Amino acid sequence: MRGAHAVAGCAAMIPQKARYAVKALQYLADHYECGTVHLSEIVKDQKIPTKFLTVILAEMRRHDIVTAQRGPNGGYRLARPPSEIRYSEAIRSSGASLSLMPCANREAYKACEHCVPETCRFRSLMLCVYDQTLKMLDALTLADSIPLLPAQTS
Repeated sequence: MRGAHAVAGCAAMIPQKARYAVKALQYLADHYECGTVHLSEIVKDQKIPTKFLTVILAEMRRHDIVTAQRGPNGGYRLARPPSEIRYSEAIRSSGASLSLMPCANREAYKACEHCVPETCRFRSLMLCVYDQTLKMLDALTLADSIPLLPAQTS
């Protein structure tokens, strides 16, 4: 899977594209009351490459998450209030899966090379992780306060 780290042939992390999409949407949510936000402002503040952000926001427009306005006062803004946009929607709209392994994806199942799904307890564990992750991301919206946690240094 391009854009994700691979562990034994399985996607192990959310792709960079999804992380950038969430960061951009969080920025737009923080500035929702201000109207449109210029692309360069998001690029500078969130440190997202311009071309990549342009592609991401175009996808978010196709999914009716953001709108764009052209012209000198143009820019991007959320298409709905932040309280109506769930994190799960934002991540899925970027094309990313919430699953850590292809065999533990309820939306796009793909068997692992050495897995027997009926007897694989690791797959069952990863399905539980998937379900809990989805439950949490479905419950959180862009309006919810996400506390910053200290960086792990080791």
